[in-house]
Amino acid sequence: MSIAPVSSVPSVPVTPPVPVTTAPVANDGGSSFQSALVGAINSVQSTQATADQLNVAAVTGNLSDISQATVASTRAQVTVQLVSAVRNQAVDTFNSIMSMSA
Repeated sequence: MSIAPVSSVPSVPVTPPVPVTTAPVANDGGSSFQSALVGAINSVQSTQATADQLNVAAVTGNLSDISQATVASTRAQVTVQLVSAVRNQAVDTFNSIMSMSA
């Protein structure tokens, strides 16, 4: 069974990753955590951009193997969930530390 490509889908521009500005950090090990977070955010942006490109190619009929788009979309979703979980844990830890000092 062959599925005809959709020809009326406009071209979707892919936005470049947003540069992350970093504030100065003390030399107490915080810079490695900061670089890990920046790397995770950049990874999320690049996996989402790749998934978007492959999804557009799949919809327009320019992708021969739909599994590439499916895998890229799933990878982007899992990456977002991971970064979100780390962020939530960091906020919870910060709130616990702040309640101990009060």
